[in-house]
Amino acid sequence: MTELRQRLIREEEEEADDKEKETESEAKTDGETASDCESKTDTGGTLQGTPTDDTPEVLNRALSNMSSRWKNWWIRGILTLAMISFFFFIIYLGPIVLMMIVMCVQIKCFQEIIMIGYNVYHSYDLPWFRTLSWYFLLCVNYFFYGETVTDYFFTLVQREEPLRILSKYHRFISFAFYLIGFCMFVLSLVKKHYRLQFYMFGWTHVTLLIVVTQSHLVIHNLFEGMIWFIVPISCVICNDIMAYMFGFFFGRTPLIKLSPKKTWEGFIGGFFSTVVFGLLLSYVMSGYSYFVCPVEFNNDTNRFTVDCQPSELFQLQEYHIPALLQSVIGWKTIWMYPFQIHSIALSTFASLIGPFGGFFASGFKRAFKIKDFANTIPGHGGIMDRFDCQYLMATFVNVYIASFIRGPNPSRLIQQFLTLRPDQQIHIFNTLKSHLMEKGVLGNAEEEA
Repeated sequence: MTELRQRLIREEEEEADDKEKETESEAKTDGETASDCESKTDTGGTLQGTPTDDTPEVLNRALSNMSSRWKNWWIRGILTLAMISFFFFIIYLGPIVLMMIVMCVQIKCFQEIIMIGYNVYHSYDLPWFRTLSWYFLLCVNYFFYGETVTDYFFTLVQREEPLRILSKYHRFISFAFYLIGFCMFVLSLVKKHYRLQFYMFGWTHVTLLIVVTQSHLVIHNLFEGMIWFIVPISCVICNDIMAYMFGFFFGRTPLIKLSPKKTWEGFIGGFFSTVVFGLLLSYVMSGYSYFVCPVEFNNDTNRFTVDCQPSELFQLQEYHIPALLQSVIGWKTIWMYPFQIHSIALSTFASLIGPFGGFFASGFKRAFKIKDFANTIPGHGGIMDRFDCQYLMATFVNVYIASFIRGPNPSRLIQQFLTLRPDQQIHIFNTLKSHLMEKGVLGNAEEEA
């Protein structure tokens, strides 16, 4: 008994020693990761302390006599005008081209965030890491774009046999593709890199959630009508520009520690400017069916069209002005599009809540000691630096449409009805007929006829 007791004591001590060694090795690993990150930041490379100047040489020469403050102001201004011009050009090309541009932006944003993780965690030796990251991006895009095509272009899908089969088994195929990637990840696990590999697995999936899911919502907004795409994006751009202008000329009071250059003056000036801009832009765009009609597929022409009878949301209506304001402006009524009232909600969100997407991105960059996501656009950083607020805005617009705008879609119900078997169609017809007769609608209509 004494020997047995001593042996148990020895085994417990050995287990305690093993646990201490494991704890020390884990702490050492964490310490090495942190120190590696800091050394990477100090020595340059992707996570640099002093970013390289990618400004075109022509601008550098033209602005060489200016102070750095005004030089940066002119560079940002010129390149902002260039991006706005490009934005107008792709709007002219139509919704399908816009959808392709959104996909390109999504891929570039994904690449910028993945490269940050690749450099931060020194994932150079991880087997299949980058291959699996892009594979998961492909899988998620296949799922979301397939859902979009099935929802918005139902007649096209039902007309083509291959598309009908893919649509029927779309979710199963998508899940099968994801399972392949999941199994590949499990097979790629290496003993000395377990923790790092799971870090990067989580990094990839969070990036997919932030970038791909929300860019998919951007496309949903676009198919509801280009106005739901253009007005929110333009409001974010306007707020960004006007907040910068007001902050540049009048800024004195810091707004938030995450972004030291942001000021209360810029924040408030951007808010009022954006609301006014949203009202004016909405008034102009609401008068054109090209902007307000949803994107649909026309079976007769075999083309995507944006032609329709505008809904009441985009028809001028007379509104009575409150008595308190009548004495100030001298008007009793005002003619407005109902969409303009909704634009106030969109522009308010863009100017008050939208910037928090930028603050979130600033906190992310500070956490990894980088100035910008990339150096794609001189004076602006990477593509993700320009779209950090847009993704948050897109989610809000999609939720807003689903909550306050979208109602039952009769054309979509009819399309689905026509794909049913004849016996199912007859059953629905008889049910609908009896329902209308009970309400007296069908009987009254037959008497009038």
